Amino acid sequence: MKIRLNSKELLERLQYLVGVVPSNSTLPILENFLFELDGKLLKITASDLESTMIAKMDVESQGLKSLAIPSRMLIEILKALPSQPIELNVEDNNSIEIVSASGNYTIAYHDGAEFPTAKEVENPSTITLPTEVLERAIKKTIFACGNDELRPVMSAVLFQMRTTGMTFVATDAHRLVKYSRTDHFASNDVDFVVPKKPLSILKGVLGGTDANDVEIQYNTSNTSFNFGDYELKTRLVDAKYPAYESVIPKDNPNQFMVDTLSLSNSLKRVSIFSNKTTHQVAIKQKALELNLVAEDIDYSTNGKESLECQSATGNIEIGFNARFLAEALNNLDDVNVVIETSVANRAGIVRPETPEEGEELLMLVMPVMLNK
Repeated sequence: MKIRLNSKELLERLQYLVGVVPSNSTLPILENFLFELDGKLLKITASDLESTMIAKMDVESQGLKSLAIPSRMLIEILKALPSQPIELNVEDNNSIEIVSASGNYTIAYHDGAEFPTAKEVENPSTITLPTEVLERAIKKTIFACGNDELRPVMSAVLFQMRTTGMTFVATDAHRLVKYSRTDHFASNDVDFVVPKKPLSILKGVLGGTDANDVEIQYNTSNTSFNFGDYELKTRLVDAKYPAYESVIPKDNPNQFMVDTLSLSNSLKRVSIFSNKTTHQVAIKQKALELNLVAEDIDYSTNGKESLECQSATGNIEIGFNARFLAEALNNLDDVNVVIETSVANRAGIVRPETPEEGEELLMLVMPVMLNK
């Protein structure tokens, strides 16, 4: 079998796929890319058993064969080559020769029949979204996912598809993001929970593709995302998502509005002096003055800054983990941010002053007990 293709085009696809390849797997075959030829179409697959990603590209080819090629070595070779036509010659002695303008390189391959087959999404429901809408939904939520392997539902994003709109939710119990679209709808009401890892990979691919739409197929246990030359299939989290609405404070009499960039920059400077364990920064607002205070008693350091609020009601004195608050601010696109609270031991709400058309964004940050 011979495959002629461009090294840059191949590398571009493999760099997306390698995110799926597990670093340490009990199944060594998963450390490979599966190459399958169907006429002039080359299909490349990567899998970790939980998620499977497929990329397609048109090639010049002779023969028909399925083979598994070591992922890391293939990517290292392609990275070292300038963009050029290359040829992959598959030999009968389980080796593959890569022929370039610079030279020839030989690596071993495995029988593609050993590679696990991805489970199809049976009897799926289907919804089609613009690529930029799904990419934005993932970007606005995924940063709030946790990393607790014992609580996989907290390391995932809840997709709530409704006939009246759709909502995406992520939380790690310390912060929560609720991102809603009021301009896109599903044919029926359904909830499903997608793990963080495949969504992180998907976010990167969506940002680089020229596909206009993504077709999402889903049932109770699996989902797939189809767009352009790519398809990502993943197993859903088999757990009920927490009743997140119950933790969002509904009555928040205290609020202030301030320039987002100014607050973000002040927080960055003041947080340098915060305790390295709690990362606590005190937010003290009275009338139109906002003060940020951080201190580390162990090292006798402290930092203070003042900002002018554009509007305010009530008075606020609350402590936040500076890292969580900073990440919330970094995911706001609006010039101004509104922060709302009720009492010091209840969560604060962070939201844009003017949401983008067709969307709603609410971010919740749990408080940190203030030092006296």
